[in-house]
Amino acid sequence: MSDMPSHTTKPWLVIIGIGEDGPEGLGEHAKRLISAAPAVFGGERHHALMESLITGERLVWQSPFEKSINAILSRRGSPVVVLASGDPFLYGIGATLSRHVNADEMLTIPAPSAFSMAASRLGWPLQETACLSLHGRSIDLVRPHLHSGRRIIALTSDARGPGELAALLSNSGFGHSRMIVLEALGGARERILSTSADDFRLSDIDPLNVCGVEVKAGKGARILPFAAGLDDELFEHDGQITKREVRALTQSALAPRHGELLWDIGAGSGSIGIEWMLSDPSLKAVAIEQSRERAERIARNAFAFGVPGLAVVEGTAPAALGGLPVPDAIFVGGGGSEPGVMDAAIASLKSGGRLVANAVTLEMEAVLLTEQARRGGLLTRIEISRAGSLGAMSGWRPAMPVVQWRWIKD
Repeated sequence: MSDMPSHTTKPWLVIIGIGEDGPEGLGEHAKRLISAAPAVFGGERHHALMESLITGERLVWQSPFEKSINAILSRRGSPVVVLASGDPFLYGIGATLSRHVNADEMLTIPAPSAFSMAASRLGWPLQETACLSLHGRSIDLVRPHLHSGRRIIALTSDARGPGELAALLSNSGFGHSRMIVLEALGGARERILSTSADDFRLSDIDPLNVCGVEVKAGKGARILPFAAGLDDELFEHDGQITKREVRALTQSALAPRHGELLWDIGAGSGSIGIEWMLSDPSLKAVAIEQSRERAERIARNAFAFGVPGLAVVEGTAPAALGGLPVPDAIFVGGGGSEPGVMDAAIASLKSGGRLVANAVTLEMEAVLLTEQARRGGLLTRIEISRAGSLGAMSGWRPAMPVVQWRWIKD
């Protein structure tokens, strides 16, 4: 935030969280601030709830939303009130404005979040519950949390959200999960309905809703384990996939850290980038793949694993690397032996970044041996054998060995 203007000693921006009970849920201080404000920003619903208090100019959120952010910032130094739902800093406008406004320029008066209110109605300890915002986001984000016994509170986008969530649960083998739809919490329209995902028949759902889910896995349910090295069969692939055991060792070598970005060059099925992103919600990845068919498959896999934010770039390295955000780590799987690929990857990596490259072919192995001799780093040979039938008996069938190079850029 070093590029922000020098901040004032007195807050000019007031962010007030409100509930469905309108002014009745506010303290006197918040009411006075709204009444005295020359400009009040918020959604149409917020303005309707606070109609009796607002005396200044009413400004409704614009599309695209950046227009409203710019309008707020243009009034810097003059009193502005922003109305928000519940806790403005939990998936709310406060989080957005904090990227542009220093903390001591703001005064925030939060209300209970939808998650807090839902937890209080359900009797679920928040610290033991997965709280997800699916508002304006892909519903697939719920997938990594689908484990038997897990409790989830999910904020949806609209009246269709609960039904879409029920369909996802049923189609993934979690149809016996209990769903609780909590509508318009804290207001006159509050209603709580319960059903199983398989039996979901609810109608006339209020657009303002959250869903509680008590997850129950059926036979064959698609459960995504927390460990690295997910079963190959969970991925849609054409054989071009970093196999399970090698993938686990590759993730260990990549060593993801909070907020980092990975380039997966020659992504194949996208398994490396997908497992990287599953490690922590803060992680990002770009999958670079020259085959259109595989690029489309990577995108499908990303949604199926609940990491829809995986960026897919269809193109051939090194040309496809131009203009991409600078990575913290790079994995080179396919195409690493092509001219210029390793040089471009190494040049793109930031100082202190990690590069991991796997070789199956002799050509790629020769590239890695040359790079290790030139730059240092760690070479590892990975050999995996699996038991299989050998006539009427059993024996070990070795997979193709993999040579892995791990290098950290100075």
